[in-house]
Amino acid sequence: MLARPRYAFAMLVLANVLLAFGGLLVRFADTGPVAAAFWRMAIAAPILVLVALRMRQPLTGFSRTVWIMLIAGGLFFAADLAAWHVGILRTKLANATLFGNSASLLLVLWGMIVLHQMPRRIQIAAIALALVGGALLMGSSLELSQRNLAGDLFSLLAGVLYTGYLLSLQRAREGLGSWSVLAVSTLASVIPLLLMAFALNEQILPENWTPLIALALSSQVAGQGLLVFALPHFRPLVIGLALLVQPVIAGVAGWIVFGEAMGAVELAGAAAVALALVLVRWPERA
Repeated sequence: MLARPRYAFAMLVLANVLLAFGGLLVRFADTGPVAAAFWRMAIAAPILVLVALRMRQPLTGFSRTVWIMLIAGGLFFAADLAAWHVGILRTKLANATLFGNSASLLLVLWGMIVLHQMPRRIQIAAIALALVGGALLMGSSLELSQRNLAGDLFSLLAGVLYTGYLLSLQRAREGLGSWSVLAVSTLASVIPLLLMAFALNEQILPENWTPLIALALSSQVAGQGLLVFALPHFRPLVIGLALLVQPVIAGVAGWIVFGEAMGAVELAGAAAVALALVLVRWPERA
């Protein structure tokens, strides 16, 4: 694990705050859901390439293993965004965001089973709190009915694919700058997303570019940029629990903008997730 800057955890949390508004912007876009994902990556890609060049981070000359990890990360992310954007339009915003971030639990399991990184007692308490908080957050929003079951399943699939994306980029990030990793993996996702949008016969060109530009800048450039920077500095446990910031914020946004109300139970869940983030960091701060 690389030497950790003092502000790395703040950047990890800020990344998830920015990413939490992605679902809201997808709903505002007037293209198809997969086409919105394509524009997110297509608009962000040249910006990320320029930033990488400006920071003197390489875009070529990688080892075969790194190339495989970068391309795999891009393909995982393309499939993740396609599934998640479809889910966003078919279920509640809180549902889509929480299910889409099921990577939080999958990363914890990966760290425990594959990497043998067993959590301390206080971190076990954080895991339990995060699970309880996540369940409470669903509350009345979790309506496993014909109306939103398909959206929930698409979002769950996105969570599995997002786990592959994070693990691929964490491996690639060990020897590369964050902007190199993000630029190349973003480029790798553009064509697959466009092909999927065409295959689904979606509307590709928007009439209103504002939501798509905001989505590219906030989610892909800033949000993913900060997330990829933070990846090598934390264990999967911490990264996984930090992802749960997103459903908290998305639930509030869905409440305010779309009237998808959060009651006392959901608010208690949000508080539990916040406390879990504090507890999971406690042993490392000590």
